[in-house]
Amino acid sequence: MGWTRPSELKAQVMRLWERGELLRSLISDEPVFPKRLKFTCPTSSEISEQYDAVRKWVTEVKDVPHCRIVMREYKHRVFGKNELPAEAWVDTADQAFALIGMRKEASRFREILNLTNHRQPALISWLHKRPLQALDLFEDWERLLSTVEWMQANNRPGIYLRQVDLKDIHTKFIESHLSTLSELLDLVLPPEAIENEATGVNQFARKYGFLSKPSFVRFRILDPHHQLFPIAGNQDISLDSSSFAQLSPPVSRVFFTENEVNYLAFPPVAKSMVIFGSGYGFERLEKARWLHERSIYYWGDIDTHGFAILASARKYFSQTRSLLMNEETLLRHRSFWGKEPSQFGAEKLPQLTADEQLLYSNLKWNTWQENIRLEQERVSWAFAIEAIHKIVSEG
Repeated sequence: MGWTRPSELKAQVMRLWERGELLRSLISDEPVFPKRLKFTCPTSSEISEQYDAVRKWVTEVKDVPHCRIVMREYKHRVFGKNELPAEAWVDTADQAFALIGMRKEASRFREILNLTNHRQPALISWLHKRPLQALDLFEDWERLLSTVEWMQANNRPGIYLRQVDLKDIHTKFIESHLSTLSELLDLVLPPEAIENEATGVNQFARKYGFLSKPSFVRFRILDPHHQLFPIAGNQDISLDSSSFAQLSPPVSRVFFTENEVNYLAFPPVAKSMVIFGSGYGFERLEKARWLHERSIYYWGDIDTHGFAILASARKYFSQTRSLLMNEETLLRHRSFWGKEPSQFGAEKLPQLTADEQLLYSNLKWNTWQENIRLEQERVSWAFAIEAIHKIVSEG
């Protein structure tokens, strides 16, 4: 029996809710109600063959609350005249909300809608686009509007987010809603207040004119004859990226390594320096124009993400060469292989050399073992020193 049941009527309306259509109907000028629901009733032959089941079905369906059931008269040669449900309608949004038990949620959305109409009517379009997300933000909506209004009054404020002074609104509240705030601000701020080239929540401060926390570069000068400070010892230095960009130290060769112990133990090398832990963050070094004039070597893990980082480095510094990221190193350390939790998605990385791409592909294809990872700290130190000395000897 494929006859429509009360639960199926409710499920149809619930799907309208999940798509945001019911809440959206409170905003839209286009009429949504009355809404006819899909409805399947018994055929003439089914009435004859399953009369008792049909009578039970009629009892279930004809009095579904908050739903208008249209009855039609059927004449049957055996049972005579009978009225059977033929259509199901939801006449108003309020009936739809009641049918699926969402009256409280609808009331809350109306509060959001009225508040927005009063304070920021330009954001009604956002409510229309994301009604369910707005409902989830019911407890926070008034504070979000206050934050938007502060930004309207303070375009590109030139302060840190921590310095925003709003009653009952803490910096952590703003930081936890950056994605939503970005969408709202894009709708109300003038074009000159938005730097559109800055995208994503990590670029929020730059996009709207806040000060960004400085990123730091940690490095060591490996040549004992060219230390930055006239003091003895292993000089482990951290500078903000802007200060680092102005250095132009007396080195011709720069090594990058992602492992702290490797960084600290890196051997003395003439006219060289080592930088710790860039990951995918090479853009913070882009302003150091002097780096473009140095030989650069990147030493990362031998896994798909390691090669993706190497490829990223070459987007900023095309002269970058890999160190100890080759098949020989991988196969020499088979007993130290680990497993990469999840591989990098791309099948090909255009910035890799032919040999690097082949190794990357073999890792993707699980040529030797599934999701191989050789972490750089597992490479024999003697083997690493030999590779570094070879680079130095080759100039």
